[in-house]
Amino acid sequence: MSQGPLPPGKLPAALLRELLALAPTPGPELRLPPAVGEDAGVIDVTSGALIAATDPITLTGHDVGAHSVVVNANDVAVMGARPRWFLAAVLLPIGTTEEDVRALFKGLYTALEHIGATLVGGHTEITAVVRQPVVIGQMLGLRQDGQFIRTGGVQEGDVILQVGPAPIEGAAVLAKEAQPRLSAVAPAVLAAARTALRDPGISVVEPALRASTLGATAMHDPTEGGLSAGLYELAEASGIALRVDAKAILWFEPGIAVCGALGADPWGVLASGTLLAAFPQRLADQALSALTADGYATAVVARAVRGTSVERTDGAPFVRYERDELSRLLS
Repeated sequence: MSQGPLPPGKLPAALLRELLALAPTPGPELRLPPAVGEDAGVIDVTSGALIAATDPITLTGHDVGAHSVVVNANDVAVMGARPRWFLAAVLLPIGTTEEDVRALFKGLYTALEHIGATLVGGHTEITAVVRQPVVIGQMLGLRQDGQFIRTGGVQEGDVILQVGPAPIEGAAVLAKEAQPRLSAVAPAVLAAARTALRDPGISVVEPALRASTLGATAMHDPTEGGLSAGLYELAEASGIALRVDAKAILWFEPGIAVCGALGADPWGVLASGTLLAAFPQRLADQALSALTADGYATAVVARAVRGTSVERTDGAPFVRYERDELSRLLS
């Protein structure tokens, strides 16, 4: 039974102990799991490359536990490593109840189990500094062979594949945060947008790991600024130019509908759930066929050429979104 809002400061030790006891069973490499009073976790690491990523969830207060797990897992997976160990700093606003915290941790644990990762530590706190739940996640992965794939690995002549449509993440966030302004969107379409974080989902872990085995030279997980920023980041990190076939882009139709109702450009909307993967031309057809056969919507959307620009093949301007359209709409 709830005893009302929790007070500012750290979560009560009894509640935190209860939450940590519900975490998925850790693997043998976790020598010191998260526990009340412990300052950090301890992981046995053999020779190899430990890959680490961190990202906060701030644009939405809905289901932020699961959201944080997946977004950070994507950043590790696009480097060719399976996400293994997760830490989270959880900041909760005044007025948060025990039920609120349990729901957040339930979503977090469900996402960890789905990805196959383990919670190894973190921090939880009620604070007047935030107005909605904020989770700052850190995900670690290990490549025992010491190898990894970088965003800046695109070579001249490479073919860029888009795996998964966009904007899935943006559709889900806007459907929840801007719902009063979406009365013109058909109820079924709006419902599909609201549940998009889970169906079709924003994880690119499995397709990224599959792409790494197929010979990807570079991968990127476009997030803020959408596909537009993601393609620019891929090009700039690699010191290469991209020619983008806008007609080949895979769009998430509920996301297009929500963006249209709000006057947002889907090119510039949060795009987690989409993977950009570069392949040498000799491997591109095989990778496209393999990823499609695995059930992933995949298309050739760009080619790398000498230069430093990003341009559309149809000659239309290719706008770069330094600021995500969600930030503009929700500010």
